[in-house]
Parts: sequence; structure tokens; C-alpha cells
Amino acid sequence: MLKRVIETIIRYNMFEPGQRIGVAVSGGADSMCLFHILRELAPKWALKLTVLHLDHCLRGEESRNDAEFVQQMAAEVGIPVIVSQVDVPAILAKEGGNLEATARQVRKDFLLSFVRSGAVDKVAVGHTRSDQAETVLFRLLRGSGTTGIAGIPPVSHDGLVRPLLEVGRQEVEKFLRERSIKWREDSTNRDLSLARNRIRHKLLPALAREWNPAIEQVLTRMALVARDEEQYWAEQMDRLASEQLLRRDEGVFVQASVIRQLPAAVARRLIRRVFETIRGDLRRVDFRHTEEVLWLAQNSHGHGRVQTPGVEVLRSYDWIRFSLLSDLKAEFPHYQLPLIVPGQVTIPGQRTLLRLELIEHTGQQESRASGSRYNEREGELDWSRLPTPLVLRNWRPGDRYRPVGHAAVEKVKSLFQRSKVPLWERQSWPVLTGGGEILWTRRFGAAVKYAAAPDAEVVMRIREVENFTGRRNRTEAV
Repeated sequence: MLKRVIETIIRYNMFEPGQRIGVAVSGGADSMCLFHILRELAPKWALKLTVLHLDHCLRGEESRNDAEFVQQMAAEVGIPVIVSQVDVPAILAKEGGNLEATARQVRKDFLLSFVRSGAVDKVAVGHTRSDQAETVLFRLLRGSGTTGIAGIPPVSHDGLVRPLLEVGRQEVEKFLRERSIKWREDSTNRDLSLARNRIRHKLLPALAREWNPAIEQVLTRMALVARDEEQYWAEQMDRLASEQLLRRDEGVFVQASVIRQLPAAVARRLIRRVFETIRGDLRRVDFRHTEEVLWLAQNSHGHGRVQTPGVEVLRSYDWIRFSLLSDLKAEFPHYQLPLIVPGQVTIPGQRTLLRLELIEHTGQQESRASGSRYNEREGELDWSRLPTPLVLRNWRPGDRYRPVGHAAVEKVKSLFQRSKVPLWERQSWPVLTGGGEILWTRRFGAAVKYAAAPDAEVVMRIREVENFTGRRNRTEAV
């Protein structure tokens, strides 16, 4: 058994010489086995051990006795011990939630706090091959894909390591009995109202008895294969995400046409990667949510919306935007800003500036075509003909004007539709007015009536530029 644990530690490069290792010890068989094995192996890597114990306050006197047991054991062998207490029932009473999930998260936060603070380099926890089999079966029954059935990783990126992951629970108890090492039994481990206990005490034994005596090994091999496949796919998704996902202040964007062209297996993984990118995790995001987004991308045009846990997914033309619900406002507020020329103003919600300059026409200037503009965010108006007051506001439903190059008055909404401007860009779209008339809009340019002709003596030049003094509304690869 010691040889297999050493092989596991070496295979997954769990420890470096001289590291400080926190050992999570609840007092149960698995954690006591882990502690005594690491005590034996510590000289091999010159490890400095610290025992970490958390009382969840779930079992009253029994929990307190567990803490005392661990403290006494550590003191007897001269290993530092840190015992802490978190009132999980109080947390549940205040915030609600699932007992098992809350207790598990509280314990994880407790252990990782020592890694984050630098008190230890890593924390070793006592998950065994039996825990792995139970986890894989539990997730399989819940409908998890390969990500879920990859099970418990030997090494987690956050600093948790699991040296006993290739050792079964029966071997653990045999090890303890042979060395006359005592351990504590958690009474909740016999509570069959808990799903994991039913799997441990009923389902797995029945499968071993009636289907395959080696069911535990079968499930752990399945986890190993799934984990290797997940590692391969993670590398492929890193590459694909960097090529196809865009992150901006308001969310993560991907083109529907990209999703449609990918094989379904790849598209699902890309969608899950977007959820993970914007949320930070995939909790409560299940197969149904992925399929809804996949369906949203299937149409070649139009708009659509999918509500998922914590994230709004909005499709507009060929773009799909994933935004955290906490970052979205129910409705973008209208803005109406008086303008001084020359001058500049920040466009609300855009993180860009609108600059207004006055340019006098001289004989040396290059001739300009009527309504000339340098790009979609610049334009020129005849200063002498502009009505006042000048006001910058956002687009409003019903806005209409006749831009240069158009034969008649157009609704701005129609211009949006023809140019396939996504819905989320329209609310704060800048519109320059004078005396209540539209003089210029982004992309669609100057109104025919007020566009600067080649012989205009004074021209008001409009330029939209990025605001480098504030948080930039940049687009970047994920």
C-alpha cells in the first residue's frame, strides 16, 4: 500500500522537496490513514506537516469529541495542529441551500485559506478509490457528461492533493488495524437519507454482488479515461476560445455561425467554456442549458434569448452575447447631454468620447465631397446651417432622418436592421441633434440637409474616439 501511495505521489508530482503540507484530518479512517502514511513518507521529501481540522457544528458533542481526538493525536506525535469551527446550521438558516454541498464548500474554503495565505504550500485530503467510484456513479446517475465522470482529480489547480486516490477503503481499514491506529466513526455516514450514503451502502454493494465484483475499479478506470480526455479537450478549447470568443465589458461574445459550423461535440464544449469564462464555474449549468444555447445558434438569422442560472444569453443577428444577470440593468437610461463646440463629451455606456471641432475652410484644404466622412465614427457638418441647441442623446424608437446617400427619410431602426446592428448596441447609440432635428448618427453619418458641402466656410467635424482616461470598452480575445 505504501508503495502504491508513493507511486501516486510521484506520478502526479504531488510534492516538492521541503514543502509545507497541510493534512486535512477529520478523525475518520481515511484521514487518519492519510496522516500516518504522510508521517512515514515525510522524510522522503523533507515535508513539514500541519494537521488541519474543521468542526462543522453538525453533530453536537460528537463533533467536539472529534476535534479533541485529532488534537490529542497530533500532540502525541508532535505535529502542529490547527482546529477551527464553522456553524454550518447557522449558515443554512440564514442563506438556505443543501446541507452536504454547504458543508463541503465550507470545508474546502477552510483548507484552501491556508494555501492562499501562504501558511502551507498544499493541502493533502483523504479521498480514496472508493470515494472516486462513489463520485463517478453519483454523477453518472445525475446525467453528467465526461467532465463530471472524470471524478475527483489527483491534483487540483487550487492546491489540493489526494495521495490515497488509488487505494480502496477496505485497504485503509486494514492498514489502520494492522498498526492498531484508532479512528472516529461519523454517525452521519450511516444516514441513508443522504444520496451518497445510499450509493455507498446499498447501490455499490448490489452492483458488486449482482453485476461486477470489480465495479469500484471499473468506475475509477472510467474516471481516469474521462480525465485524460478532458485534459485533451481543455487544451483544444483553450485554442478555440482564444480564436473565437471575444470579451468586452458587457459580456462574452461568440458568433452563431461559428457554433453552427462546429461538430456538436465541440460546439457544446465551446458553449460550456463561455459559461465557465463569464461565471467562473459551471455549477447549476447543465445539459439543458447548453442545448438551449445550441438551439439558439441554429437559426441563420433573427433574435432570441435564453435565461440560464446567473447568465442571460442574447442572440442578435450573427452574434450571441453571454452576460451576467448581476451586470445587466433592467433598462438602459436615456441620456441627453448639451454640447459646447469645440469640446468633447463621454458617450454614456460606451466608454468612448465624441469630439467636436471647428475647422475653417481655406484654399489650401483638400476638396471634400458632400457629407464626407473618414470612417463610420466621423462626419462633417456645415457649421453655419446648424440649428441650436446642440444635444447628444441616445437613439429612441421612432427616430428618423435622411442620411447622405439616401433618397428619402429613413427610420434609424430600419438602418439598424439593414446594417445588422445587435440589439444590445442600440440602446446607447449616439444621436446628435440640433433644434430637435437629427444632424448625425454613428455609422449612418450626417443628415443631407446639414452635411458639409465642399464650399462650406466653417465645418464642425465629429469624431468618436476611445476614452483612454477611463475603463476602456475594449474587445479582446478570451
